[in-house]
Amino acid sequence: MKLLPLDTSSFRRIREGNYIYVDKTRWIYKLITEGICYFFSRPRRFGKSLTISTLKELFKGHKELFKGLWIYERWAFKEYPVVVFDFNRIENTNPEVLKLALKSKLLSSARDYELELKEDLLSSLFAELILGLFKKYSQKVVILIDEYDKPIIDHLGFGEERLKIAEQNREVLKRFFGVLKGDEVVDALQFVFVTGVSRFTKVSIFSEWNNLRDISFHQEFADFPGYTEEEIPTFFKPHLEAFAKEKGVSCKEILEELRFWYNGYRFSPGKDMRIYNPVSVMNALADRTFRNYWF
Repeated sequence: MKLLPLDTSSFRRIREGNYIYVDKTRWIYKLITEGICYFFSRPRRFGKSLTISTLKELFKGHKELFKGLWIYERWAFKEYPVVVFDFNRIENTNPEVLKLALKSKLLSSARDYELELKEDLLSSLFAELILGLFKKYSQKVVILIDEYDKPIIDHLGFGEERLKIAEQNREVLKRFFGVLKGDEVVDALQFVFVTGVSRFTKVSIFSEWNNLRDISFHQEFADFPGYTEEEIPTFFKPHLEAFAKEKGVSCKEILEELRFWYNGYRFSPGKDMRIYNPVSVMNALADRTFRNYWF
């Protein structure tokens, strides 16, 4: 049996290893061919980081990783400069630490592309990186932002002092990402994808960015990511059969229990599409036990 990707959200590792990948590239193709700037909110452990990783490999032109997937014969796989901000890995103890961590990330990204940055102010440095990459490679730049709201959420619920830090971090992020709204920078962007747990309208970081499309509850993306009813028997059949054999029941009965426990998510008021939590489904299949794996 192929492995369940419980310990990784790396698209490359999943595709190069013996892991199950539930093919979501049809939705990714729709994103990259129909728009430029998107915001996408989902609960934690719902496939946001894997989506970011998939977009990174796609825009880096690594076609070999997509062999056998829906998008393989439909996308040109041209290479673009890609900058990824993973806020799971960016320190946010206070606003000064956050600024230093963002600056370090910008300088690291510049080194990756052998680009020398001269600006000192954080926002100016970000703009210089984007415009420098655009000029050097004559290709527009891809910006991928994962868990943008972590520097805020990490400090909520711990008293007034931490709430003040959350508010200060929000202002840092607002000024930093405000760079992406500038006319000169906008013309140098190929694609921007922002993920988070909270919707950006609630924290006002992107409130003035008029062309950032929020697809969090759009009916065309109601089943992206997460697992649908049809995808579980399609991609996890050997695990279902092993689970059923161990319990002495049919696969149909296992599917009914999975449905009872884990398909309680709906992400569009206009589409009756119920989605399964990926982490819960995979843990149940791995442990061959039904219980609450996620909250």
